[in-house]
Amino acid sequence: MEGALHFNAYLRALLAARWCKPVLFVLCLLPLVQLVYGIVADTLGANPIEVFTRATGEWGLRLLLVTLLMTPLRRLTGLAQWIRLRRMLGLFAFFYVVVHFTSYLWLDQFFDWAEILADILKRPFITAGVVAFFMLLPLALTSSNAMMRRLGRNWKRLHRLAWLAPAVALLHFFWLVKADLLQPVLYTLLFVLLMLLRLPRRRSRPGAGRPA
Repeated sequence: MEGALHFNAYLRALLAARWCKPVLFVLCLLPLVQLVYGIVADTLGANPIEVFTRATGEWGLRLLLVTLLMTPLRRLTGLAQWIRLRRMLGLFAFFYVVVHFTSYLWLDQFFDWAEILADILKRPFITAGVVAFFMLLPLALTSSNAMMRRLGRNWKRLHRLAWLAPAVALLHFFWLVKADLLQPVLYTLLFVLLMLLRLPRRRSRPGAGRPA
């Protein structure tokens, strides 16, 4: 018990440290730096555009799941400091999704809007990806404290899309890979677990558990 209290105190100090957010910022940016370096150094294989596009999409999904992890961590540890990191993680998730979507529009379709529209209508995995993007867009645009105050209760209602968008992104991933389903299955299991951990706890009724 004493060890757990010491660990919680150490974790609280770690999360509250001034350098915590800058370190998290750098860590979130590292995957993109590695991918850009891979393009410049020609180490991404025979199809670097495909590797870049897919990797940025996967990092967007990973960070969405990490963002959803913050509330369960707060419940499990009793430390509200986890929530301080949630906004940055969510914005980085959206950033990677934007890079992923832009690489598709630019490097894959060369901003041929007629072809892009036909692609969206013809291929379900593209449709799901676009839907997920437009679900995340209002969340990023309303992530500031000012928008939170302006929207009031509607802010929470709107940000429930943060639970739905990863589900649509996972559908996009399943339809994209078609055969090798290991990764999307693992991400889906993690997503389901995170949703279960977010379920409200049952409050015991007064007198429950007392002997009659």
